[in-house]
Amino acid sequence: MPIGTKSRAVALAVAVVAAVSTAVHPAAAATGDGSPSDSNIRYFGRWDTRSAGAYVSEWAGAYVVVGFTGTTVKLRQRNAIDLFTSIDGGAWVPRTNVRGTVDLTPNRLPPGTHTLRVSYRPVAGSYHGDAVFQGVLLDSGARTVVPAVPSRIIEFVGDSITVGQRSSQQALTAYGWLTGEELGAGHTQIAVGGACLYPAPDGCLGMRDRFLKTGLATGSPDWDFARYQATDVVINLGTNDLSHGVSGAQFQSAYLTLLQRVRAKYPDAAVYAMKNFYQRYATETKAAVAARNGAGDSKVKFINTEGWIDKATDTADGTHPNDGGHRKIAARLAAVLG
Repeated sequence: MPIGTKSRAVALAVAVVAAVSTAVHPAAAATGDGSPSDSNIRYFGRWDTRSAGAYVSEWAGAYVVVGFTGTTVKLRQRNAIDLFTSIDGGAWVPRTNVRGTVDLTPNRLPPGTHTLRVSYRPVAGSYHGDAVFQGVLLDSGARTVVPAVPSRIIEFVGDSITVGQRSSQQALTAYGWLTGEELGAGHTQIAVGGACLYPAPDGCLGMRDRFLKTGLATGSPDWDFARYQATDVVINLGTNDLSHGVSGAQFQSAYLTLLQRVRAKYPDAAVYAMKNFYQRYATETKAAVAARNGAGDSKVKFINTEGWIDKATDTADGTHPNDGGHRKIAARLAAVLG
């Protein structure tokens, strides 16, 4: 999708979806029965848990982790959706256009305790799947158990590049997901295709403000940052603002506001402002970081990404990294985050 023509895709995404939650379990009580409110289930990303039987995340890269006993596991889905599953750390299995009860173990697992991870294809643009988690079904007498999950959580804030658009499995093959996995950390991509940093008058969704929200829509409820605390926040924005008429002064002011908001919500996080891969607003990004450093916030850092990828070989369309490009970015970024 060309830069500057993504606003319609964003509008479609906003119209199609409406909610979100977190890397720790929701507040509702649970009994190990596999229902969405089961407190043994761990949610990474911003999940909307207001509907007791159906949890949904509008942002890319959200996922669910659940431990369970027994030899089988099934997902309870509502309407058709593309999703990915991994059992016991195995390869991610794509499951296309599934609905209802989805059998993940036609071949039974060995008896014992297992771990399931589930991630949904982002609902955006022309894709209108029903990314709703309705829990799991287990063997008779089996139950969920608390899974082992990392305490480190890296939050990636960005646009379609951070979503992973044009990579083979979108969020799962995007640099943010890959970086988190490489570092053994929990991770979440607060990103949507076509996003700007500054909320441009022509309708470009501005991450300066959407960072505070549960979902994509303007009227989405404010996110409860008590749900989880990111230990690291990585921001990669500015690819789209220029084509929406955002001035350097507007961009710099918006970046400083976003950095201030990130610090207010995550007092102890390390915050990284990446120079976007097309070198747009680099001076303004560095100036916003310098302003935070000058205010005494030494845990905000600028990352110079120049030379990390080659547009000719590492992108699918001159803009969006391909799988190899995302792997290159993840390798460089993981070394910086350490």
